[in-house]
Amino acid sequence: MQFCQKCGRLLVKKRTRFVCDKCGQAAKGKVKIRTSEKMAEKTKIGVLKDKESNVWPVTSATCPKCGNKTAYFWSAMARAQDEAETRFFRCTKCKNTWRESH
Repeated sequence: MQFCQKCGRLLVKKRTRFVCDKCGQAAKGKVKIRTSEKMAEKTKIGVLKDKESNVWPVTSATCPKCGNKTAYFWSAMARAQDEAETRFFRCTKCKNTWRESH
């Protein structure tokens, strides 16, 4: 970048020359424009996929398929909001999923 010798403003390109917008002073010789930017290194964010990990809490529940005594659980509103929520279970051993309505 180059600045005007008279008023100190930044010179802008007008056709083939660099000229001051305020006073009209033209640059002598060629003008080199260089810019640089420092960027911080991006930190990677881990993404969990359903097959890789289960992030649900574990409770004691008997799997109807294999008889295992522990299962992951979560709850959701399966019907209207005035009804009780439905609890879902997934066996920690065979991955069978079942639900329990209240």
